[in-house]
Amino acid sequence: MCGIAGLLNFDVRPSESELRHVAQSMSSALRHRGPDDEGIWADSDAGIALAHRRLSIVDLSPAGHQPMVSSDGRYVVTYNGEFYNYQGLRSELEGRGVRFRGHSDTEIALEAFFAYGIAETIKRLIGMFSLAVWDRRDRTLVLVRDRLGIKPLYWGKFGGLFLFGSELKALRACPGWTPKVNNAAIASYLRHNYVPAPHTIYEGVHKLEPGSILTLPWNGEPRIERFWDARTVALTGLASPIEASDEELIEQLETLLKDAVKRRMVADVPVGAFLSGGVDSSTVVALMRAANADKVKTYTIGFDIAGFDEAPHAKAVANHLQTEHTELTATAQDALDVIPRLPDLYDEPFADSSQIPTYLVSALTRKHVTVALSGDGGDELFAGYNRYRFANRTWGAMSRLPHGVRKGISAALTGLSPAQWSRVLAAIPARYRPPQLGDKLHKFASVLTLDSADDVYRQLISHWQPLEAIPNVVEPKGLLWDPTVADQIPGLTDRMQFLDLVTYLPDDILTKVDRASMAVGLEARVPLLDHRVVEFAWRLPQSMKIRNGTGRWLLRQVLYRHVPQQLIERPKMGFGIPLDHWLRGPLREWAESLLAEQRLGETGLLNVRHIRERWAEHLSGHRNWQHHLWSVLMFEAWRDRWSTKAAA
Repeated sequence: MCGIAGLLNFDVRPSESELRHVAQSMSSALRHRGPDDEGIWADSDAGIALAHRRLSIVDLSPAGHQPMVSSDGRYVVTYNGEFYNYQGLRSELEGRGVRFRGHSDTEIALEAFFAYGIAETIKRLIGMFSLAVWDRRDRTLVLVRDRLGIKPLYWGKFGGLFLFGSELKALRACPGWTPKVNNAAIASYLRHNYVPAPHTIYEGVHKLEPGSILTLPWNGEPRIERFWDARTVALTGLASPIEASDEELIEQLETLLKDAVKRRMVADVPVGAFLSGGVDSSTVVALMRAANADKVKTYTIGFDIAGFDEAPHAKAVANHLQTEHTELTATAQDALDVIPRLPDLYDEPFADSSQIPTYLVSALTRKHVTVALSGDGGDELFAGYNRYRFANRTWGAMSRLPHGVRKGISAALTGLSPAQWSRVLAAIPARYRPPQLGDKLHKFASVLTLDSADDVYRQLISHWQPLEAIPNVVEPKGLLWDPTVADQIPGLTDRMQFLDLVTYLPDDILTKVDRASMAVGLEARVPLLDHRVVEFAWRLPQSMKIRNGTGRWLLRQVLYRHVPQQLIERPKMGFGIPLDHWLRGPLREWAESLLAEQRLGETGLLNVRHIRERWAEHLSGHRNWQHHLWSVLMFEAWRDRWSTKAAA
């Protein structure tokens, strides 16, 4: 796990010392991703420099130093990530007569590039990775990002200057490029709380999308191809579902997951796991325990506000599995201490508020281990999100009612504020009353008048409607509005899972975990996103995912072989924080400074009146606008940190 960066300059032929100086600046910006070692490789004749920051995980010796040159001298690689099947690939190459200097997966990949070619090698790999390979013979640069987008990679071409890096801060460190803010990206960000790929907050800079290979010939234009395509995987799986009994499918999934987990436990440094006590993380920890007779180290974050504290559930699972468990109770002050760092950690506006506990649990974990396994991906693969069931039920009922009736019901539901609804319905016993019921009723009202199931899904995953918050900017319409998705994937749940897999998962969840963990030099591995598990999950009938109104049914059956069901069964919480309370309390002064009317008007982009109205409603308790407000706050905090670095 590392940080990579580089540049290729066609227009100017910098000296080697000049190339190294720029690459050094780009590398220094990524020091947090690789505190153990640093390397620069440059070729002034080609105008190229590659940089690498190393977090040593496998082969801690100098034999793992990067950038690394292949034994024949043709390829130079700078690489971030892990190949989990590198030992089998090594044996295969040794059978062909290849001899190795060390035992790093980097060296094995380099020799495989020579034996099989870059694209063919990438298809053989099981892992998470972003990498850059310079072909010295053909004078071609190749960038690659893993199938699910676990590891990040940014790139941009500005005339004859090509830049790439693990994070935007590496590109900013290059003196040959002046960032310019992409206003359209702000519109998308305010809807999603992240900037969707392939866009970034800067004009001309792109996220390399998951499963992609970018090829750049010297003095040519970049060409992007897919070596693994999630849509093809989904369509193939849906067209050929597995026909097997429940028990056979449980066995098949457990076998796959055991292998995925075991491969991700291989390291030359200590390994642990995040544990929330929910289905996904508990499954990962249970299978770690099954694979290793020694104690598994587990880590969790709790909160001192009721309704947000999963620590007791995690502790119960840890006790059952006999892990070596560590927990931290986070306070509002902990959040206050982290918030000033968020614009640096995430580089562009990013407003999934669980970024705070994710950072805190990463920092806690890094005190004890260098690698942590995470349970991310289970919701997308096995239909765990509540919105899947909500959208199906809601659209199923709505579509049978005339539009006028739906409009009337919506008006009635919004006639009372969420706070008033909560008071009216307080007589319902707590065990039968969902949390934040008033907000949920208003959310239900907001989808009642929509025209299609896809409109319902888009509403459920949206925060601001861009025209509300940034009225004079046109939002780019990506895959979420592509009508061919509904044509090819007619099942609503299947379609929502697919769209989450290719948008929300890489752009929000995996971005959040990567930045938070790498900020403290921790490698986070995600076994549920082994591409073999993903391909298997798409061949499962929906009855294996949602049964009797419960999501992740098949994954739960694997877990229940190791952990009693009663320790797991409870309403889904998500990795949330008491943000609404904190914004009215300890974070209020900080928030007010960023939401001041004069300040919000500085860019000339935001709808100041609308934002201020929602802030007032939130402070009064009339509505809970925490997610809407957090996106504006994170944008303004990002502006504070980076506005002097970019032309608006």
